Amino acid sequence: MVPGLYRLLSGSNGGGTSSASYCFGIWAKHLSLLRANGMRDVPASIAELGPGNTLGVGICALLSGASSYYALDVDRYSEVNENLRLLDELVELFISRAPINIGGWPDFSNYLDADRFPSALPRDLLSRTMTRPRIASIRDALRGRPSDIIVRYIAPWNDEALIDKGSVGLILSHSVLEHVADVDHTMRACAAWLQPDGWVSHQVDFSSHDVTKEWNGHWEYPQWAWRLVLGGRPYLINRVPADVMVECLRAHGFRIEMELHLKRTDGLSRERLARPWQTKAVDSASLYVQARLSV
Repeated sequence: MVPGLYRLLSGSNGGGTSSASYCFGIWAKHLSLLRANGMRDVPASIAELGPGNTLGVGICALLSGASSYYALDVDRYSEVNENLRLLDELVELFISRAPINIGGWPDFSNYLDADRFPSALPRDLLSRTMTRPRIASIRDALRGRPSDIIVRYIAPWNDEALIDKGSVGLILSHSVLEHVADVDHTMRACAAWLQPDGWVSHQVDFSSHDVTKEWNGHWEYPQWAWRLVLGGRPYLINRVPADVMVECLRAHGFRIEMELHLKRTDGLSRERLARPWQTKAVDSASLYVQARLSV
């Protein structure tokens, strides 16, 4: 992890989003819970933080009715040919109304129809969003050709000016915010990009990501020792706990519409943790939060 060598030797790996069914499951989960919490229609403009090695989730959003998609990442992991392959596979999943196979937490099976397809994507909606000309426009956009559909892949995304203020209806992320170096800056940027009453939907994993033996062992280290653990890794985990993440959203003008915590009682006891985290919500191993920008 020597600074400089890490980036040279580590290769490119933006996370495993190469499976069409996996990307569809992620999109279905976020969309279903958003509908349950008050979002009526798929927004025209959507941004995703940390899409990983494909734009699969964003392609799902476009097939569901979005006309603009911003993919924001720290490096360019995604390739055009992979995204075109995923588009073809996702079109088949949508047309066949394939059942959702993704499990895990939180359970959103109540928002699936009898065939385990998202109720938020009825046939009449998809008959309008998945016409042949529209799918061809999505294909052109992924190739970087002129199109009625907008796909912008922005890497790195550390400048708020990269997206027009008040232009996005929904920003989502999936197991990404725990890797962001500056959570406050990220929340401020989201608030700037969103339209009034726009939505965010984030799933955050607060575990140690196998850096330590115990799931919460990363909170045992004082700050100076954690810097040694990080070494030259440009982004690992930021150790921001769930309550701080939620309060940061509120501080930037978001109204929390849903806050689900997956809590764990195993791992290190609170007394074993470094002092800054002994009074924080370090029993939350995962957080699903959806919020609306206050008008």
